[in-house]
Amino acid sequence: MQLRNYLVGVLLVSFFTVFGQTKSEGNPTWNVRAEKIGAQQFRLVFTTTLAEGWTLYTPQQLVFDVPAAAIQFSDTSILFLEPLKHQGLAKRVTSELLLQEVEWQQGEISWNTLIQIKGTIPAALQGKLLYTYGRDAEIYPATPTNFSVALAGGQVQENIKRTSIQLASPLVSCGDQGASQKSLWSIFLLGVLGGLIALLTPCVFPMVPVTVTFFTKKATTRREGIVNALLYGIFILLIYVLLTLPFHVAGKAISPEIFNNISTNVWLNLLFFVVFVVFALSFFGLFEIGLPAGLANRMDARSGLGNLGGIFFMASTLTIVSFSCTGPILGTLLVGVAEQGAWPLTVGAAGFGLALGLPFGLFALFPNWLQSLPRSGGWMTDVKIVLGFIELGLAVKFLSNADLVEQWGFLKREIFIGSWIVIGGLITLYLAGVLRVGQQRVGGARSFIRYFFLLLFGLFTLYLIPGITKTKYAELSLISGFPPPMTYSLYKSEGKTHTVFKPLHNAYQKALQLAAAGDKPVLIDFTGWACVNCRRMEEKVWTDPRVDSLLRNAFIVVSLYVDERVKLPLTEQQLVTLPDGSSKQIETVGDKWASFQIQNFGATSQPQYALLTPDEKLLNLPKFYTPDPTEFLEWLQCGLAGYASEKEK
Repeated sequence: MQLRNYLVGVLLVSFFTVFGQTKSEGNPTWNVRAEKIGAQQFRLVFTTTLAEGWTLYTPQQLVFDVPAAAIQFSDTSILFLEPLKHQGLAKRVTSELLLQEVEWQQGEISWNTLIQIKGTIPAALQGKLLYTYGRDAEIYPATPTNFSVALAGGQVQENIKRTSIQLASPLVSCGDQGASQKSLWSIFLLGVLGGLIALLTPCVFPMVPVTVTFFTKKATTRREGIVNALLYGIFILLIYVLLTLPFHVAGKAISPEIFNNISTNVWLNLLFFVVFVVFALSFFGLFEIGLPAGLANRMDARSGLGNLGGIFFMASTLTIVSFSCTGPILGTLLVGVAEQGAWPLTVGAAGFGLALGLPFGLFALFPNWLQSLPRSGGWMTDVKIVLGFIELGLAVKFLSNADLVEQWGFLKREIFIGSWIVIGGLITLYLAGVLRVGQQRVGGARSFIRYFFLLLFGLFTLYLIPGITKTKYAELSLISGFPPPMTYSLYKSEGKTHTVFKPLHNAYQKALQLAAAGDKPVLIDFTGWACVNCRRMEEKVWTDPRVDSLLRNAFIVVSLYVDERVKLPLTEQQLVTLPDGSSKQIETVGDKWASFQIQNFGATSQPQYALLTPDEKLLNLPKFYTPDPTEFLEWLQCGLAGYASEKEK
């Protein structure tokens, strides 16, 4: 509650903030120490020295009824016996900006508070200090600052960085040098496919002949018309590429895990669920999603300014007015590759923009092709309705991600597949002319393409049905990785006709102990509840009889979930410095294993597999997503050979 109120105050104060100065110029650097008062009690003292002219609002100061400073701990075992308070003199003045009397300090600052810790005392305590500072008419509600302070007599935390794991010098050299993700080429092709689908929607398709005819007739020569149309297409491509520029800028200033966390963050997945449902309802015709009409009008007004500039603003106008159709499709594409970083986003958007812009240039080069274009009509409505149902299916996937990460248990595998069966059945009924959606027509003209998609969605729906049973046909290998894993089921494990290999769950130290006792190497599986490729590996590679035999008999396998939201005991929470120099607070089990992966194996993507000796020596280079069972088997065997050689020394 305290943090929420403070953040509300931050938002209110920020409206009055003058952004002409650099915030970091007067941002204080804090020193923190802990004085032991009793067996479980400590006084935390925060000190800093402000640059000349800068002021720090005292903890007792309220800004819009919100404290100007606060301390946040993530663990409920820490109790505040005294509020945060300042020492020394403070000045009270009337602020013209806030229209109230305020209290601040300058120069050397000292704040303190008294806390009590229930249970075992950790060797170091981490938390966040929030404060507000400013100068003259400027106010800067500061970003929460992480701190870690040593506590006398506390239990020492485990060091996440293992000196024995040397990524640069494994015992044998087989394995992957880098993360195996979707290639940029495949992402580009997905973007092209998305752009082609968007091209067939009512917002875009009718614009092709109209725009091409406009350029060819307005131009004084055929060459000029072709050049203008080509420029129009190129500008469309450029606009979609520029949309991803903020991700490149932000990516340099945030945690290296941020893009990977997009797929595992509960609130982001719930947000995507809502957004995709909204997209679907828009496709169903309930309302239009669009950018502000004024923006489109301004762009359209500038489309007549000069040749090159006018063409650019014409392309911008098309991008804006077609957003209700292109936005959901492009959004689906970008969310699907966002976890891989900024460049895949740019490549996907480039493919999307190319597919939208290329037809304008091609039809300008070959105007006779315009005669072969199908006429605009009801078939475009069919495209939108089908896309709406597909968006609903994707919305279910994002809701499933949140459910898996939090282990709520309301969207088990069979319920997930059942929802897809319902959606697939509705698409089939719509294409068959049985189902009416909103004010749309019932069915439409029968054609080969319509019958093809009717058969396609009908067969796909039938294929899904065994997935809600507990038979051996429930695995549904064609969509492996998308539904929740087989272990996340409504059926009890003993009632299933298949057996799934189950590694140790987040028990790394236990894995090392078992490995030493059994004289076996350890296989670390860095995974996540919302990781699609992790599920594919478990369901299509680990189930290979050769791989399964090695996993069960030759290794001690432990799965470390980087998105596990279970809170760590206070004695295991700590503040760590990542390889890029940034600091991170380890508060949950997932935080711990994500940092463990970064610190020791230099990666943030999952799945990643690593083979260690019981004394934590790296056997070979780690392995990433490998859909070929034979290739994964060879990597395991290479690690075993390295382990045998190490034992002979």
